[in-house]
Amino acid sequence: MVTVISGVDTDAGKSIATGWWARRLMASGKRVITQKLVQTGNRELSEDVLRHRAMMGIPLLPEDEARLTMPEIYSYPCSPHLAARLDRRPLDLQKITEATAILDSRYDEVLLEGAGGLMVPLTDSLLTIDYIQANGYPMIFVTGGVLGSISHTLLAFEALERRPIRLTHIIYNRYPGRNDRLIDDESCAYLQREAAQRFPEAEWLELPILELSHASCP
Repeated sequence: MVTVISGVDTDAGKSIATGWWARRLMASGKRVITQKLVQTGNRELSEDVLRHRAMMGIPLLPEDEARLTMPEIYSYPCSPHLAARLDRRPLDLQKITEATAILDSRYDEVLLEGAGGLMVPLTDSLLTIDYIQANGYPMIFVTGGVLGSISHTLLAFEALERRPIRLTHIIYNRYPGRNDRLIDDESCAYLQREAAQRFPEAEWLELPILELSHASCP
């Protein structure tokens, strides 16, 4: 099964949430692998996949060495449509989709981490949310308690409501907002109420701060 992990923006904590969720699934007996939809700001290896493996407590896998988990890597740290243009190498969506299908055939769970937020352009004519919808993937959405996250999260909720994308979980990441507990607590309570009304079948989870001690790259 393939599940996309997206978030409110590029700093929502998607990589940390992906590694944490993968470890939980592994503890339940699932065969789990993670994949990065598109990695920018790297050249050889995906730093996000490296972080996943560190949090999962495992070394790089054969699928990592074969680049199935990181099929498209661009050097400039920006949105994929611009990164591809700067590297003069078009994004190969078929390559990504085929890599995901191979992983799906080998593992019980494939966690596909997106690049940035839902509306990040993969190409000049395709948004991340469009790609998710076209492939029929369910989604885990990551948000948090920094100032402005309520507005950004509600906009993302409205975008999801307009598309037939199944939201299975919402992960609230307290880590980015921990310096202002008042805003963090209010954002958490407000967004949890909104999520319950808009997506009653989605499970609300909070990302434990203690897990972040395992979030560094090897």
